[in-house]
Amino acid sequence: MESAKEAAASVTERVSDFFQGNPFATPVGRKIEMATDATVLATENWGLNMEICDFINNTAEGGRDAMRAIRKRLHSQMSKNNAVVNYTLTVLETCVKNCDTRFHELVCQKDFINELVKLLDPKFDAPQVIQEHVLGLIQSWNDVFKNDPRLQGVCQIYNELKAKNVQFPVVDPGSMAPILTPERTVFPIRGIPATTSVQEDTIGQEMLPTPEQQEKLRKELDVVNGNLKVMREMLFEMVSGKETSDDVQLLEELYVVVKQMHMRIQDLIRSVQNDEVIYELLMVNDDCNNLFEKYNRYMISRAYDTKENTDSESNLIEFDDQTLNQQFAALKTSDASNFAS
Repeated sequence: MESAKEAAASVTERVSDFFQGNPFATPVGRKIEMATDATVLATENWGLNMEICDFINNTAEGGRDAMRAIRKRLHSQMSKNNAVVNYTLTVLETCVKNCDTRFHELVCQKDFINELVKLLDPKFDAPQVIQEHVLGLIQSWNDVFKNDPRLQGVCQIYNELKAKNVQFPVVDPGSMAPILTPERTVFPIRGIPATTSVQEDTIGQEMLPTPEQQEKLRKELDVVNGNLKVMREMLFEMVSGKETSDDVQLLEELYVVVKQMHMRIQDLIRSVQNDEVIYELLMVNDDCNNLFEKYNRYMISRAYDTKENTDSESNLIEFDDQTLNQQFAALKTSDASNFAS
């Protein structure tokens, strides 16, 4: 039954693309494709994300075109490229926080929220960070929109998931970024993945950590450093153009996890009032930034090597054909000479 529904949904999507065109051919669709391109981006392009929000707010069809592109990105990348999926969720989250009610009505429809819930299906094997991102979005939209009768679709899905005992991330409401963020420079800080557990109440407010909190934080920084070590070793050992697809996918997923940790560390640097702790956070922050630069260089090099190999194969084929033609021509000339003699 489920496969039949998915097949029907796929047919519907193809019919929509046929009549409405490629979702990434629209102005906002192209921006969304660029803002979710994990082969180019080393981190979120917030400036581009805000351009998407502006386009949605200032055009009549921008919201619908954006939703088509977001849907297409999620459908085409589920279980294939988790980094792209996570970037797409971030674009969606940013748009909800910075766009008007017209866009909220599109996002909060039950059919779209159900599409997000599909990311939680075990067959897609989504990493913990994406599962928590999806559940966190549904939970926050329910909390903010539950009193708006126009936006009840997301609330219904949230209640259905709660009835099925789905565990949502624990979020401190006081630390959540507001919906409709008023300034371009204010962006949401998402929850850190399950591999670490820095308490939410340390975010968004100044704090003087107790000795127990300092010890807990250091243990969590050890987890971060462990992930950095694995990612650093992978980048050192992998050779651009010669790696396996599984290694590339693992590296992309690891990058997403480390990026989530890095975002939390940056917020802690702004809120913690302890020179010793801040120094440790800054050291890890620098390690993250250096590793992101290496990751970015590797992905650019990999994209270039892949293209170069493709071009080389094409040239080789052309050369072989040319050589064959020359040999054939020479053979005919030789035969003609022998015949004349």
